[in-house]
Amino acid sequence: MADAPYSPETRSSPSPQEQSHSNLLLLYVARGVRGLGDGFTVILLPAYLSAIGLSPAQIGIIATASLLGTATLTLGIGWIAPRHDLRSLLLIGVFLMTFTGLAFANVEYFPFIVIVAFVGTINPSSSDIGMLVPLEHAMLARGASDRDRTSTFARYSLIGALSMATGSLAAAIPDLMVSFGFERLNAFALMFYLYACLAVVATGLYRHLPRSHTEVAKTQPPLGPSRTIVYKLAALFSIDAFAGGFVVQSLMALWLFLRFDLSLTQASLFFFWSSLLSAFSYPIAARLAQRFGLVNTMVFTHIPSSLCLIIAAIVPDLTTVLTLLLVRSALSQMDVPTRTSYVMAVVTPEERPTAASVTAVPRTLASSVSPMFAGALLATALPGLPLIICGTLKIGYDLALLYSFRHIRPPEESSKSVH
Repeated sequence: MADAPYSPETRSSPSPQEQSHSNLLLLYVARGVRGLGDGFTVILLPAYLSAIGLSPAQIGIIATASLLGTATLTLGIGWIAPRHDLRSLLLIGVFLMTFTGLAFANVEYFPFIVIVAFVGTINPSSSDIGMLVPLEHAMLARGASDRDRTSTFARYSLIGALSMATGSLAAAIPDLMVSFGFERLNAFALMFYLYACLAVVATGLYRHLPRSHTEVAKTQPPLGPSRTIVYKLAALFSIDAFAGGFVVQSLMALWLFLRFDLSLTQASLFFFWSSLLSAFSYPIAARLAQRFGLVNTMVFTHIPSSLCLIIAAIVPDLTTVLTLLLVRSALSQMDVPTRTSYVMAVVTPEERPTAASVTAVPRTLASSVSPMFAGALLATALPGLPLIICGTLKIGYDLALLYSFRHIRPPEESSKSVH
């Protein structure tokens, strides 16, 4: 008897679990690709802008425009995402990333650079911000079970941190190119072209994701039953971000230079280990959350890190200060995957894109305000004040979070006793 003719329908299609695993891998790789670009542009951006003759004040305006533009785009994406295909929105995001790289490589007129910074994806901070972040968060949450959700976000955060650390090493490429005879501005331009090429790679990855629509009534607002929870979380997260703005990495380095006359080589080595400790704290945070709960993990790792920061501000010995700051680095970022997982857990699936955006945008805005205050305080007779203010505000945030949300548990914690 002849075999039945082959047709595409006879092929076995991947199971939903296999498809979900494949989608998560694509999102992880895309996050790594984006992190490489963010890692070197956050260092090269001020150097490039100085090289084309812009003043520090103008560079500050560009950074502010970038943060405000990021917040605006992220909020807009959050409102429209529940009614549109998430994959299409991701592709729009990487198109903007491509445009940003090409524009920065070719534009030197200050007003145009401000416009590109506002509408583009250049990130002047070391945090993972932008319109792509809430979209990826929403797709990650869809592909992960309640039991695996926190681990999924921990892996996502780890990949992002390691890729940005790797990307930061690429910031040395322009100096290497100059040593081989390249003009410095041409070397900077080639790095921005590389940023655009990484966006093209991310485009290819996103195109392999399935279309993902959220079924929601046209008359239903993007935030429904979870509106109060989301707004309260957004307010608390803004306090945390405002506090963190007092000790962004560049200002922390400046404080070490001013107080201890730390060399650039010593500072680079310190921040390398600091970044590694932060990165590998993410998977540890996921394990702690499984045992003690998401809110408890956020609060009781954050408070000791803030105490380390406050003590470091008043201790006169450099070795002790660096040790305290390294301990802080190992603890302070454990709330990143747990915070994201918690937001995704306490809202309905339809609300996840908007919830991710509404909780992210205020953080971006709040963190863009405090660095200018910190810079002024560093020039006073008490240069450690930014560290003390940051630690004090963060402890207040942690206690408020614990008080407000200790009884609002995600699904995986509702069915079991959390220590």
